[in-house]
Amino acid sequence: MAAEKIFLIGMMGSGKSYWTKKISKWIKSGGYDLDALIEMNEEKTITEIFAEDGEEYFRKAESKILKWFKEKKKYVLATGGGTPCSQDNIDWMKKEGLVIWLDESIEALVSRLAPEKEHRPLIAQLNNDQLASFIQGKLLERTPFYQQAHYRLTSDQITEAGLKKIIQKHAS
Repeated sequence: MAAEKIFLIGMMGSGKSYWTKKISKWIKSGGYDLDALIEMNEEKTITEIFAEDGEEYFRKAESKILKWFKEKKKYVLATGGGTPCSQDNIDWMKKEGLVIWLDESIEALVSRLAPEKEHRPLIAQLNNDQLASFIQGKLLERTPFYQQAHYRLTSDQITEAGLKKIIQKHAS
């Protein structure tokens, strides 16, 4: 499997958008953020979509836009934290390309997410203690899907060297 199509999965705050920008430069391809594409397509923020249309509507829109990537030849895509949590989506991503799970520690996620809670509908109303519990619960719920990724990088492995090693292993 060539690293022409790379999907980064993991919890919100795990660095998917950050690494997508970096990787897209290394492999000279487009780097996309699924949430940003959904917002552009829906002409609403993710927060507004959740509030006005609900999570089920959001998940349908997310799957639809994910599948648009079938036609693209080479890219890196930062998925939303819940994107791989439908068997259809995770199976599709694994068939299409290379799926890498950025498995960041709960502590790191809390410290990154705490300052930007108001922009994230699932955690906007939580204090920092509730945030840690919420992340732990969501991670437990999502792990069976995340574990299906081709690769899992934990906190100390989520580095330029760690990611480049995987991508070079799959270079065509």
